[in-house]
Amino acid sequence: MADTGDGHEGRGRHETEDERADRMWSELIQEVRVAQTGVQILFGFLLTVAFTPHYQRLGVVDHTIYIVTVVLGATATGALIGPVSFHRIVAGRRIKPQSVRWASRLTFAGLVLLLATMASAVLLVLRVATHGAYVPYVVAGVAVWYLACWYGLPLWARTGHAKGD
Repeated sequence: MADTGDGHEGRGRHETEDERADRMWSELIQEVRVAQTGVQILFGFLLTVAFTPHYQRLGVVDHTIYIVTVVLGATATGALIGPVSFHRIVAGRRIKPQSVRWASRLTFAGLVLLLATMASAVLLVLRVATHGAYVPYVVAGVAVWYLACWYGLPLWARTGHAKGD
C-alpha cells in the first residue's frame, strides 16, 4: 500500500493509535461479553453440583474430574472478567494501547481455560450419564471441534484469506 502522506502507510484505516485502541477496546469488550455470559452460566451450574444427592455417589475419579472442572471454570471466569477490571483500574492513565494488548491476552487465556472447562464438563457428564468406554473419544472430538471453531478457522482466515478475498 502506498504512503498516503498522513503517516498511516500500510493500514486499511486512517486512525490514530488512540482511535485504533478505542475501536479495538470496544470490539474486545463485545467479544468478552459473549464469553463471560457462557462461562458464568457454566460456572454457576458447576457450583451447584456438589450440593446434589447424586454427587455423593460419584466415585473418586469423577469427584476429581469435578474438582478440576470447577477450578478451570473459576480460572476462566477470572480471566474473562479480568479485562473489565483491568480497564477500570488503568482508565485515564493514557495507556489504552497497552491496556488493549493486556486485555486481549487475558481474553485469549480465558478462552483457552473455557475450552478446557467445557471439555472437562462434557467428560464428567458423559462419564456419569453413560459409563461408556467411548466417552474419551467423544470428548476429544468435542475438543477438536472447539479448537477448529475457535482457533483453526480464524487462523486459517487470518493467514490465507486476510488480503481482500
